Amino acid sequence: MRIQHPLLSSRSTKTISFSFNHKLYQAREGDTIAIALWANGVKALRNSEKNNEPRGMYCGIGQCYECRIYHPKIGLLKACTTPVQAGDHYFSKETFTEMV
Repeated sequence: MRIQHPLLSSRSTKTISFSFNHKLYQAREGDTIAIALWANGVKALRNSEKNNEPRGMYCGIGQCYECRIYHPKIGLLKACTTPVQAGDHYFSKETFTEMV
């Protein structure tokens, strides 16, 4: 679901594909990874280390690290500030750890 902001101009409408935890998703070019996943209904990006509780985007400005995910070639990323790239594969800590 997309909401049209009353003051800001709309961004690109070009659709790109990417995957998160082996599942394919669509995003708008220029979206951050967190926003692209949120628009697809994915709000939990990882589980907490202490209580294994779901974690997702919290601050939205890259300060809290709650949205950290992994890219196989880059490593740790902040999903709230990193633009999604067409064809890229992203993983939660749990899925990435299982793969290594």
